[in-house]
Amino acid sequence: MRKKTGLDAADIRILGAVQKHGQLSKTQLAEMVNLSPTPCWERLTRLKAAGYIRGYRGDIALERMADLTQVVVTVSLGHHRKVDFERFEALVHSKDEITHCVATGGGMDYVLTVIAPDLAAFQALMEELLSLESGIDRYFTYFTTRQVKSAPPNLARLVRREGA
Repeated sequence: MRKKTGLDAADIRILGAVQKHGQLSKTQLAEMVNLSPTPCWERLTRLKAAGYIRGYRGDIALERMADLTQVVVTVSLGHHRKVDFERFEALVHSKDEITHCVATGGGMDYVLTVIAPDLAAFQALMEELLSLESGIDRYFTYFTTRQVKSAPPNLARLVRREGA
């Protein structure tokens, strides 16, 4: 069963436009979602206030700025108490090199994405994590060779109404 969002088709179109294009003028957004500017802007304001929009970001082409090493790391903790998860997650939040982290069920506890200037910097980060009593029991690294796809989900499909 899907979680009800309380959003209508116009709200979804607004969120989709913001997701794809970032901040837009009132007129641009209204044209994209086929609404008049004032009601469109009121909806956008309501969506922001309700927490549907976390922020606006640029999609920076890091590879054009510098050579870098991107690594996907799976992590399993030695113990599975609440305090162990909290300690590890606090450590993750403190490290700028860790750009994404998801907690998972199954064989591994976390999947991290790490972006570092080079392999030596990545290795130094991992050694630091291990020396800080992070609770890591084992980890596996997967070096990224190229990005195949990075895209947000299609919001309209994601929240499609049952039976629609």
